[in-house]
Amino acid sequence: MQIDLIIIITAIFFSAFFSGMEIAFVSTNKIFLEIEKKQKSVFSTLLIKIKKSPSKFIATMLIGNNFALVIYGLFSGKLILSYLFPELDQSFPVEFKHIIYQTLISTFVILVTAEFLPKVFFHIYSNRLFKYLSIPAYFFYLIFGPISSVLDRISSRVLNKYTKTKQYELSAVFSKDELGDYINEELSNDLDDQEKKTEIQIFQNALGFSSVRAREVMVPRAELISVDRYTSRSEINQKFISNGLSKVLIHRENIDHILGYVSLYDMFSKPKNIKSIIRNVEFIPETMLINDILNILTKKRIGIAVVIDEYGGTSGIITIEDVIEELFGEIEDEHDVTEFTEIQIDSKNFLLSARLEVDYLNNKYNLEIPESDEYETLGGYIVHNTQEIPKKGEILIIKSLKFEVKEVTETKIETLSLNIRN
Repeated sequence: MQIDLIIIITAIFFSAFFSGMEIAFVSTNKIFLEIEKKQKSVFSTLLIKIKKSPSKFIATMLIGNNFALVIYGLFSGKLILSYLFPELDQSFPVEFKHIIYQTLISTFVILVTAEFLPKVFFHIYSNRLFKYLSIPAYFFYLIFGPISSVLDRISSRVLNKYTKTKQYELSAVFSKDELGDYINEELSNDLDDQEKKTEIQIFQNALGFSSVRAREVMVPRAELISVDRYTSRSEINQKFISNGLSKVLIHRENIDHILGYVSLYDMFSKPKNIKSIIRNVEFIPETMLINDILNILTKKRIGIAVVIDEYGGTSGIITIEDVIEELFGEIEDEHDVTEFTEIQIDSKNFLLSARLEVDYLNNKYNLEIPESDEYETLGGYIVHNTQEIPKKGEILIIKSLKFEVKEVTETKIETLSLNIRN
C-alpha cells in the first residue's frame, strides 16, 4: 500500500512538472529567451537546441505527462477503492458505481495538483522556472526524443495537408507588451540600483508614450493663470513676478476664450500694447495623443496647446515641457515650487495632496489603487467613487483604503490622510 502511494505521488509530481514546463515554455517572455540565448551558460546551450524544434519540445512534455497520468490512473484506482470500500474484493470486476467513484476522485486530485495549480504557478514565474528546470526538461527531451520526433512529423504533415498550417515555431518577434513585462520584471529584481531603475523607468515611459492622451498630462483649468487682453503691462509683469512664470495666457471675456499667450522675454522689449506680442496657441481635444501633440507643437513652433473639452470650453493647457516630462520625468527649474503634500507617516499611514497622480502613488508606495481613464489623480479617484466632493473631516472607506479629508474647497479636494486597512 505504501509503495502504491509513493508511486501515485511520484506520478502526480511528474505530471505537474510536465504540465508546468509546457505552459512555461509557451508563456516565457520572448525577450528573456533571446537575451538568455546569447549568454554563455548551460541554459543558453539548452535553449538553442530546444528552439530548433519547439514543437518537438511541447510534444515531449505531452508524452511525459501522458506517461505519468497512465501510471497514476493504474495505481490510484485501486488505492481509492481500498480506502472507500475495504471489504471489496478487487480480484473480481468492479461495479459501475465504483468506477464512477474512482473517476471523480482521481480526476479531481489530478486536476488540482497536476494541472491547475502547477500551470498557474509556472505561468506566473515562467521565466525563472523555465530557466532553472531546463536541465531536467532537456533530459526527458532526449529520452522521449524518438517518440516525439515521430509525432512531430505526423502532426506537421497532417497540418500542412489539411489546414495548410505550419507547425509551431518560436518567433523572435516580440510585442510592446512583452517588452514592458520584461522591463517590469527587471525593475522589480533590482530595486537597489537607482541609476538602472531610472533608465528602466524612462524605457517604461517610452513604451506607454504613444497611448497617453492630452487630458492625462495637461495642467488643469483650475490651475491656469490667465489675464484679460486689456490688462496693463504692469499688471502682467506682476503676474510674472508673483507666480514665477515664463508665459501668461491672454483671454477675451473669460478663460474659455483664450487668444494666446505672452512671454516674459517679449515683455523686456517694452511693447506699446499687449496685443502686439500675443503669441498663437494650438487648440486640441482632450483625447488627442501626446505624441501627435508634440509633432504639432514642434512643426508649428508653438509653445502652448490649449486643451478643449467636448463643449469647446478650456479644459487645460499642455506645453512641450509637459510632454517631455511624461517621457523623462519631472523637469524642475529655479521657478518650480513643489506644492503637493506627500508625507509617509509609517508603512500604512500617509498625508497626501489630492493632486498626486494615482499611477505615481502606486509605483512609489504599492497602494494598488485601481487606475482608470475616468480619473488621473487621488482626488479624482475619490470623487469618481463618491460622485460628490466630500466635506472636510469626512471619512471615506474605499475597498482596503481609508481616507479622511483634511482640506477641501467648493470645487476640489486639497489634502487628505490615507490609511491602509490591511
